[in-house]
Amino acid sequence: MALLRFLSSLLLVIATAAPLASATNSEGEALYAFRIRLSDPSNVLQSWDPTLVNPCTWFHVSCDNQNHVIRLDLGNSSISGSIVPELGRLKHLQYLELYRNNIYGEIPKELGNLKNLVSLDLFENKLEGHIPKSLAKLKKLKFLRLNNNKLTGTIPRELNTLKNLKVFDVSNNNLCGTIPIDGPFAAFSPQSFANNSKINGPEI
Repeated sequence: MALLRFLSSLLLVIATAAPLASATNSEGEALYAFRIRLSDPSNVLQSWDPTLVNPCTWFHVSCDNQNHVIRLDLGNSSISGSIVPELGRLKHLQYLELYRNNIYGEIPKELGNLKNLVSLDLFENKLEGHIPKSLAKLKKLKFLRLNNNKLTGTIPRELNTLKNLKVFDVSNNNLCGTIPIDGPFAAFSPQSFANNSKINGPEI
């Protein structure tokens, strides 16, 4: 009888642990998909071992008490490469810090799936293309810094729905169009939009 109770308890532990392991493995796969697209001359990603159970032991990755990835801190790390769409699978991520690197290519629209994101810092890279409209789905976003890149196109009006946005900077890009001043944009100074040669004044 005692053996049966032990086996039942063991099966319960395995059953409850399996989804967690699956979730963390999925997050590790997403991060490693990013890793293999990066050049890392300073070896800051040396600990990113895909054979580990989950990525919570990797340097520059932070997890909550349920082993969900909530921070990726790779700012000023001398890495180069492109941002992969797989990062959009990190559904618990709160901070994506990739500033002051040599990140190029476009910002994947899949980053709009990061519904818990509070901070998206991609400034001082070599990013090109448009600002994805999908970023308007990040309703918890407070900090959005895309300055000092090579972004083109207009500032999506959809971003006006980001009511929690406290810091917004798209200066020093190649953006065009008109600055919308409704919604949270009304609180941002002209410096947030400066040095975009084809951008017009505020839209009243």
